[in-house]
Amino acid sequence: MAPRGKTLVFDLETQYLANEVGGWSNIDRMLFAAGVVYVVDEGVYRHFLEADVPELIAELQAAGRIIGYNLLRFDYSVLRPYGLIVDHAMRQKSMDLMLDLYERLGFRPSLDSLAEATLGERKSADGLAAVAWYREGLIEKVLAYCEQDVRVTYKIYDFGMQHGYVQIRERSGRLRRVPVPWGAI
Repeated sequence: MAPRGKTLVFDLETQYLANEVGGWSNIDRMLFAAGVVYVVDEGVYRHFLEADVPELIAELQAAGRIIGYNLLRFDYSVLRPYGLIVDHAMRQKSMDLMLDLYERLGFRPSLDSLAEATLGERKSADGLAAVAWYREGLIEKVLAYCEQDVRVTYKIYDFGMQHGYVQIRERSGRLRRVPVPWGAI
């Protein structure tokens, strides 16, 4: 049965780094800087700033499926202080690609390494740069970076759905196919 509501691909950037809030156990203190949602059914990207978080949370709650990379541990933790409730229904409709790959591989591949091995693409920057841009007031640059992460996440998800696998590069440099059941979900 198809999920009710729209399919969204989501990512966010933060105002602070983990080492500035006492470590990775304090993700909820990193504060929302900017976020992007790709509405798959409409082919539209939506941008959100901190003032827009209530609207973002409403959109996530109304979605039928939410796809992301480190969605459950990171993105949702950042949004909890803003009122996001991550209950059973929210977890059920959330497709965290990194968590799925961690369960298959025993380690967490980076989005960049997965994109390079699967799509032959690289990310334009990293979260450290996004925080620096935010602090410099370059919010459009943060949003563009976040949108690119959303685009790459969706392309990886779509590749996995279409082909039944994604790829990682092993330490030896050899490409390894990782079977994924995303077409059946």
